[in-house]
Parts: sequence; C-alpha cells; structure tokens
Amino acid sequence: MSTELKGAPVAAAINERSQAELQRLIARGITPTLAIVRAGEREDDLAYENGAVKRCEKVGVAVRRMVLPEDASQDELQKAIAELNSERSVHGVLLLMPLPKQLDGEAARNALSPEKDVDGITDGSLAGVFTGSGRGFTPCTAQACIEILDHYGIDCKGKRAVVIGRSLVVGKPVSILLMAKNATVTVCHTKTVNMPSLTKSAEIIIAAAGKAKAIGAQYLSENQTVIDVGINFSEGAMCGDVDFEAARNIVSAITPVPGGVGTVTTSVLISHVVEAANRQNS
Repeated sequence: MSTELKGAPVAAAINERSQAELQRLIARGITPTLAIVRAGEREDDLAYENGAVKRCEKVGVAVRRMVLPEDASQDELQKAIAELNSERSVHGVLLLMPLPKQLDGEAARNALSPEKDVDGITDGSLAGVFTGSGRGFTPCTAQACIEILDHYGIDCKGKRAVVIGRSLVVGKPVSILLMAKNATVTVCHTKTVNMPSLTKSAEIIIAAAGKAKAIGAQYLSENQTVIDVGINFSEGAMCGDVDFEAARNIVSAITPVPGGVGTVTTSVLISHVVEAANRQNS
C-alpha cells in the first residue's frame, strides 16, 4: 500500500511562512486582496475558486469575485482585467483558465499587470521561470508540486521524472522547476508514442493530463512517487488524472484527489498575494 502525500501539512507550512508578513501588512492598514476572474461555470473552476476563497478568508486575505457569463465578449473580459489592474486595493488577480472558446486566452492573460499576476500566467512571469531570474511569480500549481516533493523529503537530484502534459499552467513550468532541482525530465503529451514505456521507468511522475483516471496501472511501477494534478469529475465525484485505487497498490507514494495538490495550490496562491501586496507597498 502506497503512502498518501496529503496536502494539508504542506499547506499549513506555507501558511505559517506567509503569516508573519500578512500580519505586518494588516498592522499597516493594508489588507492583501485577491480578485478572481471567471467566465462561465466550469466545475473544476468552481472547485478551485471555492477552495481559494475559503482559504483566503481563513487566513485574512480579502477576495473579490468578478464573474462573467459563459458567452462574455473579449471586450467585456479585457475591460474587467483593466479595471482590476488600475484598482490599487487589489494586489493580485487570478484569471481562471481555460476560458470559453470565443475568448482569446493569450490576449487576456497578457493584459494582466505583471505585478498582479499571482498565478504566473503572463509571458513575463513564465520567462522568469524559464530563465530562473526570480522575476514575477511561478504558476501556483507547478510550484505546489515542488512544495509537496520538498515537504516530504523527496530528492529530485538525478531522478528520472516524467511530466504528463505540456500546458503553460502546469506541464511546461513544472518541467523547468524539476530540472532546476537536477531531475532528468521527459515531457509526455497526446502525441507521445507508447507512453507507458516512459512512465514505468520514471521515479517521479507529475500527472497533468486533464482527463479523469487516464493514468492506470499499465503506466506505473514500484518505488514511484506520483503527484496527481488533475481535478476531474466522474459520476459526480472529484477524481484525479491517475486511477488512485489502481495506483495505491503499486507506487510508493501518491497525492490524493481531493486533498492533495489542490490544497497546496491555494496556499501558494495566498503566499503570492501577500508577497504582491508587500511589493506594491514597499
């Protein structure tokens, strides 16, 4: 039976690190504030948003929700982002992606003010990740994966890591973060031929495929650490990209869904909002 790498203790450690700075800001009359921009009612967006709101309220970070209809126009979205960019009381903006098909996600994400891009989705933030310059903010979910590995003492140095997925949100940035920790990284995607032959030989798997229970027993082997990024819904229940029941009898350690990466991601997000508020008021 595998060890469950639960997110709660990791999140608690991150919250503790950011709490001192949060309290210093509040003492100065500054309440770190996050604005969440959502278009439509996707289940995974709502799950992430609700988790973020609850966690923010618990630690003392204010939240403003800006909800647009599923059929919102590009102009409506750009105006909403411009409004938040100019509002001094808002320190961080979370734009939930992917957007409805009629909207230009690239134009929207790059309309964000870099100093408020707390989820690391603008080209400038991503360039900071890829160059290792430290500018901007790292994408929260990608950073959450690394936070979990670090918290549980899983050394990436010299390890073979496979990242399943190549999105700008998780796949690409987490592969760079893993390389920065001296892992040897392979990125798999929908065009990868015979993916199980690659994943079975890995010591670390980051599953960000975006499909419920897509990674089954045939992809896994003993002594692996599996970080499941997926937030999917199957028969009304939340599940990951990995078939958890199959995996727990094979791999050494795995994050649960729910209760794993998502829990840590919201804490990383909050730490970025606090840091953004500090930078904007220094």
